[in-house]
Amino acid sequence: MRTEVFQQYESEVRSYCRAFPTVFKRAKGSFIEGEDGRRYLDFFAGAGALNYGHNPDFIRDKLIDYLRDDGIMHALDMYTVAKGEFIQSLQEKILLPRKLDYRVQFCGPTGTNAVEAALKIARKVKGRQNIFAFQGGFHGMTLGSLACTGNQYNRKAAGTVLPNVTFMPYPFGAMEKIDTIAYMDAVLSDPSSGIDKPAAVLLETVQAEGGVVVARVEWLKKLRALCDKHDILMIVDDIQVGCGRTGNFFSFERAGIVPDVITLSKSISGCGLPMSIVLLKPEIDKWSPGEHNGTFRGNQLAFVGGAAALELWTSLDIQGQVEKKARLVESALRSIIEEVDPRLSLRGLGLIWGVDFTVTGDNDLIERVLAKCFEKGLIIENAGRKGQVMKLLPPLTVSESELQQGLDIIRTSMKECF
Repeated sequence: MRTEVFQQYESEVRSYCRAFPTVFKRAKGSFIEGEDGRRYLDFFAGAGALNYGHNPDFIRDKLIDYLRDDGIMHALDMYTVAKGEFIQSLQEKILLPRKLDYRVQFCGPTGTNAVEAALKIARKVKGRQNIFAFQGGFHGMTLGSLACTGNQYNRKAAGTVLPNVTFMPYPFGAMEKIDTIAYMDAVLSDPSSGIDKPAAVLLETVQAEGGVVVARVEWLKKLRALCDKHDILMIVDDIQVGCGRTGNFFSFERAGIVPDVITLSKSISGCGLPMSIVLLKPEIDKWSPGEHNGTFRGNQLAFVGGAAALELWTSLDIQGQVEKKARLVESALRSIIEEVDPRLSLRGLGLIWGVDFTVTGDNDLIERVLAKCFEKGLIIENAGRKGQVMKLLPPLTVSESELQQGLDIIRTSMKECF
C-alpha cells in the first residue's frame, strides 16, 4: 500500500507518520515490520503504551481465548468476570503489597479522560475551581486536561480560553535555582497573592513530553507535605511513566509518598488496547452514580490484557529487568555523549531517557539525527520544550542485545550528523 492514500484522504492532523513514513503491517516484541518486510527496532513503544512490547505471547493468547469463548466485548460499567479479575489482580499484585488503599474508577479509554475525571472529583470534593499544574507538564488534549498542559502549540488548538489553572515552576532549567516549594507555600499563605487556593496539584514525577525531566525525591516529599499543610489534593499523572517505566510500578514510589489520586492509561492494558483508570482514596470517592461516565468505560478486552500484564509484572520480574537495563542504557548514552559532544545533557531513570540537544544551538540537528536513526532501522522520537530532547522509550521487555543494537544505531547516527 502506498502512502499516497493517507496523504490524499487522511486529515492533516496526522503527526507520527510524518516522522516514520512507512506503511507498517505487523509487529512482535521489540520490532515493528513494514509492509515491505523491513524490520525496525522500536524505541518509541506506542508513546509508552507498549511496556510489554508488541503482541506478547502470554497476553495475546489470553485475548484469543477470551474471543473464542465469546467473552463479553462491551458492557458499559456492568459487572463482568473480566473486570472483576482485573480489579482483583490489581489489588493483589500491586496495591495491597504496597499497602495502598484506593478505589478504582474506570473512565473513557484515553488518558486525557482519566485526567478530566481526576480534576472533576478534586473540584467536587474540595469545592474549589483552581488547579495548580506545572510548567512543562503534559496531561492531555481535551479542554480540562489541556488547560493543565503547558505546551503553547497544543493550547492554541483549543480555540477558547483554558481557565481555572495556575502554572507553577517545575524544578528544571532556570527554575532549579528557585525553591519552588517555598514559592508555592508563600503564594498559598499570602491572602493578597491574587492566586486562588487550588483543589489539587497535578503533576508528573517525570515530565516525559516536557523533555524527560526527573523531579528530585526531596522535592516530591516537600510537595506532598505542602499539599497536606494547605488541604490540597495531590494528583499524580502516571499515564506515560507509570506501570513500571521508571522501575517501580508507580513512578512516585521512589519518594515514599502516597498521592490522593493517580491516573493510569497507556500500558495499564498490557498490549496497547485503550483503557484508563483513576485510583482515588476511598474518602475522595464522592461520585454520584453515573456522574462521570462514557460508553467505552468498560473495555473488556483491555481488562483481560491488563490482568495478564500484571501476571507478567510478577513472573518476569519486570522491576528487576528495568533496573538492570537502566544501568546499561545510562552507561552507553554517557559514553556516546562523551564521544560526540560532551556539552549534551542526559536525564532519565528506569527505561525513559532523554538526550538534550539544546546546547548545540542547531534546532534542526535533532531532526537529522532522528531521521538517520529511522534510516538505519530505529524508531525513536523527540520531546522537550522546543523538541530538542531525543527520548528513549523502549519496551520494558526489550532484550539487552536489542538495547545494545538500538544504542549502536544512536551512536552511529549521532556521529554521522554532528
